[in-house]
Amino acid sequence: MDKEFSSTVKIRFADCDPIGHLNNVKYLEYMLNAREDHVEQNYGFTYEQYTRETGCTWVTIQNEIAYLKEVRYNSTVNITSKTIMVDDITAVVELLMKDENGKVNAVFWLTVIYFNMKTRRAEKMPDATLEKFAHFLVQIDHKTFKERVTFFRNQNRTK
Repeated sequence: MDKEFSSTVKIRFADCDPIGHLNNVKYLEYMLNAREDHVEQNYGFTYEQYTRETGCTWVTIQNEIAYLKEVRYNSTVNITSKTIMVDDITAVVELLMKDENGKVNAVFWLTVIYFNMKTRRAEKMPDATLEKFAHFLVQIDHKTFKERVTFFRNQNRTK
């Protein structure tokens, strides 16, 4: 079973700056939209549905992003996402935006906590949810964001 999910999107003119580069904020939007689709298609629920049924959701507590290669208007990119860490309360998702040749344009680590909407506090994920996330967990060789970015910068040079 594949634990890294992907989707392909076309970069839109309205999302670019005056010199034709994808706006830095739009990287996040494209990647978060892709992740939302990946969860629905592979985990079997939408965030809205999950929140309505459980009263809980995931709240972002940290974003780390590195822009490695420009993305220009009208280009096609592949966005992948995978869970790289999960514990009782926290999860880290890695998202990559790649060009058509597989070079990494951006690396994004998204850290979330499991959050109870009624109590307004973080809480332990239910065992079934934790098992689902653990089932899709991907081990990576790099323990820090900086190490991961360095790895992709070096990889881009060889492609």
